[in-house]
Amino acid sequence: MAQRLVLVHAHPDDETLTCGTTIAHHVARGDEVHVVTCTLGEEGEVIPPDLAGLEGHPDDLLADHRRGELAAALDALGATGHLLGHDGLGSRRYRDSGMAGSAAAARPDAFVNADLREAGAALAALLREVRPDVVITYDPQGGYSHPDHIQAHRLTRAALDQLADTELPTHTYEILTPRAWADEDRAWTRGASPAAYGLVVPGADDPHPPSVVDDERVTHVVEDPATRAAKLAALRAHATQVIVATDDLHALSNLIARRTTDREGFGRVDPRTWEPWPD
Repeated sequence: MAQRLVLVHAHPDDETLTCGTTIAHHVARGDEVHVVTCTLGEEGEVIPPDLAGLEGHPDDLLADHRRGELAAALDALGATGHLLGHDGLGSRRYRDSGMAGSAAAARPDAFVNADLREAGAALAALLREVRPDVVITYDPQGGYSHPDHIQAHRLTRAALDQLADTELPTHTYEILTPRAWADEDRAWTRGASPAAYGLVVPGADDPHPPSVVDDERVTHVVEDPATRAAKLAALRAHATQVIVATDDLHALSNLIARRTTDREGFGRVDPRTWEPWPD
C-alpha cells in the first residue's frame, strides 16, 4: 500500500544531501513524497566562478537561481516540492538566516525570527491536506547547528502541536547518522585521493556534527543502491552549492570531501514530545 511522506528542510540542497536516497527510494516504491523547503538559501556561498555574481547580490538574485536548482533536484528525485510562503503554503516568506550572529540573522524576515505559531499553522494546513503517514525533519540541533535547521525542527514540532491526535502521522523521524557509518565514511574518503580534486578531509579525531549519534539511537535505515543515479542528478542540479567530484565523492563550498552513499539513517520519535519512540 502506497505511503505519503512529508520532509521538512531548511534550504534548497538539504533535501538531497540528507535524504536524497530516502526520497528516491520511496518514489520508486510508488509512495507519494512531499518536500517542504523553508527558505531559498539566499545566504549560500556560490561555488562556480561564472555564477559568483549571484552571491550577496542586493536583489537576492541567488534566491531565484536556487529555486530553479531545487525544482530540478526534486524532479530528479521524483518528489513534489512546497516552498514556505509560496504557492499557498502560508502567506509570509522567510529569508535564509545565515549563520548565528550574522547580519542576515538579525533581519525581521529571517527564518530564524519567524513566528512559529503562524508558520506552524501553514505547515499544519499542508499536513492536514496531505495526511502523511511519515514526517521527517532534523534533530533538535538541526543536524549541524545551523540556525535555520534548528528552526525547521521547531517549525515541524509547532505544526504537529497544532494537529489533533487523529491527524498526527503514524511515524515521525529525525535525521541521524550512526557513528560507525560516519567513521567508516571518513576513513574511506581519506583513501579516495580527495586532494586530486582540491578537496580536504577532516582529521580522524575531529568531531562529527551533532546528528552523528551512537549506533543504537538510529532506529530506521534506508539503503538502496538503485537510487544512486537519481541522487547524483539531484546533487548536480544544486551546482551553486555542491561539487560532484566523482560518483562517490562530493563537497560543499568548504571543500571538505564527503562520501556519496546510498544509505541514510533516522530515529523514530514521539511527535508530541520528540522523545525516542519506545521499542
